Amino acid sequence: MTFINYASREINCKIVYYGPGLGGKTTNLQYIYDSTAAQAKGKLISLATETDRTLFFDFLPLDLGTVRGFKTRFHLYTVPGQVFYDASRKLILKGVDGMVFVADSQRERMDANVESLFNLELNLKQHGYDLMKVPYVLQLNKRDLPNVVSTADLTAELHRKGEPVFEGVANRGVGVFDTLKAIAKQVLLELRKDGSG
Repeated sequence: MTFINYASREINCKIVYYGPGLGGKTTNLQYIYDSTAAQAKGKLISLATETDRTLFFDFLPLDLGTVRGFKTRFHLYTVPGQVFYDASRKLILKGVDGMVFVADSQRERMDANVESLFNLELNLKQHGYDLMKVPYVLQLNKRDLPNVVSTADLTAELHRKGEPVFEGVANRGVGVFDTLKAIAKQVLLELRKDGSG
């Protein structure tokens, strides 16, 4: 649910990075944060528990243009990957405008990917969202490791609705900004659609 700040003429959008534990969600956000100019971003906030952490920051990309004269500020969140943090994940999904699913390409993480994607669909439903209607991008992360599932097999297993798919190596920044630009573009298209109706 976008929030419009009329005083600063900004539209605030929420993008959530979802996926199995240690799949690269935090690494994606950290890379984006470290690569974004200081004046264009807010503080990186990390809510850490003993086994996982949730990251959050907002930034104002300068190259994505405006919607009806408003600048767009994106709030990026990661969710804890471990299953026992389900309550946190549900809370973070509230008001989401776009989703990035970060899949772990390693063969032994296939079940965790499927379980996490199923969990995402379930949690979105509880907030009244349908994954088929929410802007959504799939990132196949950790493509540099030796024991990865082929891109075709991973895509066949995790693809939901013809969403853009990007290969990533988040710790080196590969595919990170391609993924972010694709989800930001979808969110902006939705905003423009909503505004013209």
